Amino acid sequence: QVQLVESGGGLVQAGGSLRLSCAASGKIFSINVMGWYRQAPGKQRELVAAITSGGSTNYADSVKGRFTISRDNAKNTVYLQMNSLKPEDTRVYYCNANLAVIPGHRYDYWGQGTQVTVSS
Repeated sequence: QVQLVESGGGLVQAGGSLRLSCAASGKIFSINVMGWYRQAPGKQRELVAAITSGGSTNYADSVKGRFTISRDNAKNTVYLQMNSLKPEDTRVYYCNANLAVIPGHRYDYWGQGTQVTVSS
């Protein structure tokens, strides 16, 4: 059973910082891409940032220059450092991992979500 466990969400004032963490556990053969998505009530889930096992990154335009994604492959953990937070960053943030339990069979797994609230 694969699990993604997130931590680090909370309430912060505009201009502040938060760091999200997500650890994947269970019988994992390999992890390809890990990423963070976010979702507002009644809206579609959107990509925030993603990182490959080799360290290549991709960011949504709205967070470029403010957010930094990183990962520790040895710990199957991905991080999202969020700086200069804005009220419009208020969302539920979800961790995603594209991983294989057995070779050649990759699937997407999701964390339970963590609330980030930025007050003005």
